[in-house]
Parts: sequence; structure tokens; C-alpha cells
Amino acid sequence: MKAFEATVDAPIERAEVAVREALAEAGFGVLTEIDVAATLKAKIGVDRPPMKILGACNPTFAHQALELDPGVAVLLPCNAVVEEVDGGTRVSLVDPRELMPDPRFAEVAQGAAERLEGALRETERRLTT
Repeated sequence: MKAFEATVDAPIERAEVAVREALAEAGFGVLTEIDVAATLKAKIGVDRPPMKILGACNPTFAHQALELDPGVAVLLPCNAVVEEVDGGTRVSLVDPRELMPDPRFAEVAQGAAERLEGALRETERRLTT
């Protein structure tokens, strides 16, 4: 799946803080958090590098999409992932245009995509200065 991605030279904890701040500045609140590594360890005894999924929502975009089709709720919230990788932390943010290819969603998906891509660029800026 297409996503906005960057690998940053920062520990996962610092990258997560930067992602949360950048998302907030872009109008997205983090509604859910899944610690994938902890969950897999607890449920099936699997060790894996740290990974968190943050469910981010921009209320304006969510409302617009739901007004077009309430069924779009199955795609909400937009996911942001921070994952420890060799050389730092990979940050991935979903591209809403990939999730909502129906032309009815073009405007709202484009707006959300621009904000999310901007949040990724802001995350990179925060971690390189």
C-alpha cells in the first residue's frame, strides 16, 4: 500500500513524540495507540522490534467523508506507524487517496493527504534540527 514514509535517525520514542506533535499541528488527534511488539509478545510470545500504530483523526475530514458515505467509517482513523529499523525509526503515514479511490472522496482525501504528508515533513524537520 502506498504511504508517506521516511526513515529518521532518532530513537523510536523521540520519533513518536515528533509524529504526535506534527499530527496535532496538522489538525489530527491521536485517538488510538497499538503497541504491536508488546501485543504480539503478550498474546503469542513473539519478539519483534518496537512498532506502534497511532490512529489519527482530523474531525473535519472525518465528518466530510462520513457525510459522503457513512460506510467510510471502516477506514477511520488514519494510521501512522513508528517502527524501529536498522539506522533509526521508520515513520509511515497512510495516504488516504489509496483508501478512498472513489471520485466522491477526491477532495477530502486530497486535503487529508496534503496535511499528512506535511506532518511527515514536519516530523523529519523536528528530528534533524
